[in-house]
Amino acid sequence: MKQLTCASIQFNISLGDIDANLDTVTAALHRIAQHNCQLAVLPEMWSCGYDYRNMAKLSKETPRVLHKLQEECRKLNIVTVGSLPELEGETIYNTAYVIDKGEIVGSYRKLHLFSTMREDRYLGAGKKSLIVETSVGKLGIAICYDLRFPELFRKLALEGAEIICLPAEWPKPRQEHWKTLLRARAIENQLFVIAANCCGIQGKLDFFGLSQLISPLGNVLQIAAEEDTELVATFDFAEMADYRKKIDILNDRRADIYGTP
Repeated sequence: MKQLTCASIQFNISLGDIDANLDTVTAALHRIAQHNCQLAVLPEMWSCGYDYRNMAKLSKETPRVLHKLQEECRKLNIVTVGSLPELEGETIYNTAYVIDKGEIVGSYRKLHLFSTMREDRYLGAGKKSLIVETSVGKLGIAICYDLRFPELFRKLALEGAEIICLPAEWPKPRQEHWKTLLRARAIENQLFVIAANCCGIQGKLDFFGLSQLISPLGNVLQIAAEEDTELVATFDFAEMADYRKKIDILNDRRADIYGTP
């Protein structure tokens, strides 16, 4: 069974400042590469934050951002997941891109839009989930508010996800929900979770950080405080396989009673 060194990159996103955020991410990727990291997760809308007033303009820069990130991933031989504003026609989506050592191998548009922060007024909703086969394993992708919808995570688990990658911008005062739901999604689906939140203050919102790497047993392998940081942990896939043998949750489901996700 393989072992995999993974990272969650947490930082205070500079609202609307793409180049500053690119520099931050590039430097962080080079630091985690020194630990032989093979997979890294970035926060939600990491290139610009939720700068709604300028989102249309900022979304036009995403191809440039992706090209730069692809170059770095190719150099560092790493897989990254992070969400960016994607423009298609007149609609902007909150889209997580999976870059496998320089190649974009999958993209996922956020399914659940957080009406409390007016996401549904400014962004389009995705229409499908994503499991993607990469050089580091099968990744299931979700974004921030998706965390409150367990049906999505069960679907990803049933389709073979080994690791859930979750970029986020989850603000105070709901940090206890964040911590509890992340562990629950890992435990109930018996898989690894990498969650990358942002930190610091953007406008009226205060982001608490608390990015985490969690095992299939719900053990928090690493958790951040409220400042910029990179968390690194090694995932042991034998642990996941043993746990699934001992407690066969996925096969013991009663889909005949409550259906499939």
